[in-house]
Amino acid sequence: MKKQDIKILLVDDEPDILEILSYNLSAEGYQVYTAKNGADGVEKARKKAPHLIILDVMMPEMDGIEACELIRKSKGLEDTIITFLTARSEDYSQVAGFDAGADDYITKPIKPKVFLSKVKSLLRRLKKGEEDSAEVLKVGDLVINREEYKVVKDGQDMVLPRKEFELLALLASKPDKVFKREVILDKVWGQEVVVGGRTIDVHIRKLREKIGESHFKTVKGVGYKYVQ
Repeated sequence: MKKQDIKILLVDDEPDILEILSYNLSAEGYQVYTAKNGADGVEKARKKAPHLIILDVMMPEMDGIEACELIRKSKGLEDTIITFLTARSEDYSQVAGFDAGADDYITKPIKPKVFLSKVKSLLRRLKKGEEDSAEVLKVGDLVINREEYKVVKDGQDMVLPRKEFELLALLASKPDKVFKREVILDKVWGQEVVVGGRTIDVHIRKLREKIGESHFKTVKGVGYKYVQ
């Protein structure tokens, strides 16, 4: 997808932030829309159907958490990428954001170049989403063959136990996306057997040993994500 076809919605009650961020995104070639509060953001999201929504948390009329929940319930916006832009770095606000349906968060203040880099990273998920149905997934130095349950890293074949493979395939299907623990349990273990949260931790530890420590990041109180 070309940059000029990508629609981004910025929602923030601070005019200076909207101006600076929208200017930088527009200069990159994206279609940019803005909203000054949560209620306006929800309305514009429904009208414009953006590919990426960047939401401030603390806003008048409707905060970002409530706006995110409403957007996620809107037809056609279930899979829209949503990230929070917030000066609040406390764990509880991040957890609340993920519980509301957000994919990630960006902490203010942030330099324009870093912000654009983060946006590009988030938008890579659009391409990954198109590839999710493919039997062979290529992520960095990894090649994951779902049909053959085979992993190739740096040209070397690896054999992983079934659950480790399925966990890796899930996390790597959307790099940088945080998968909540309950989602991981449902997708990987389903109704097969009752397992505890520690089961995920053990499998992540084994994957770190085999694939690399730096590829698996823990988001405290939420879950895990795969980093290229």
